[in-house]
Amino acid sequence: MPYKFPSFMTAFFSRQPLEGDEAATPGRPEGGGTSDASGSDERRIHQRFIARLDGEPCFWALIGEERLALNDLSLKGFALPTSPALVPGAQFDFILQREGMPDTIQGRAEVASVFGRDALSAGCRIIHFEGDSGERLQEWLVVHVIRNATVRISEKDAAAIVSGRSLV
Repeated sequence: MPYKFPSFMTAFFSRQPLEGDEAATPGRPEGGGTSDASGSDERRIHQRFIARLDGEPCFWALIGEERLALNDLSLKGFALPTSPALVPGAQFDFILQREGMPDTIQGRAEVASVFGRDALSAGCRIIHFEGDSGERLQEWLVVHVIRNATVRISEKDAAAIVSGRSLV
C-alpha cells in the first residue's frame, strides 16, 4: 500500500490556480492529472526535487543571456522565477548548469504554467533534450538525492526515487 502523506505535509505543495492557469486544468494528457486531498490537479509524472543544497541554489538555467536559479527540477521539467518572456505556451532553448560543475544539459522547454502570489514562478516542461542530456539529468538528480538524504541511501535507491512517481 502506498504511503499517504499527512495533510500538513502536502498542504505546503498545494497552490491555488491563477485565473487562466492551465496547470490546474483537469484532463490534460501530460502527467495524467491526479487530484489530491486539496483538490489541486497534479500533472507531474516524476518526483520533483528542490534545487538547493545546504540552503543555496545548486541548479541554474541559462535562457538567452539570463541565468536563473531553479526552484525545483525533475526528469521532465523545472520551475524557475518568471520573466516577461516566460508566459504559458512559450517555448525556449535552455542550458541547465550545476553549481561548481562544468557539464551542462541542453534542450528546449515549454512554459506549462505561471503561478505564485508575490514572486511568480514558471513551471516548464522539457520537450526536447540535446544529445545525452536526458541521461545526464538522471545522473544529476541521483547525485542530488544522495547528497540531500538525511540517512544513508544507495545509488540504486536514489535512482528509484528519481525515476519513480511523484509523491506530492
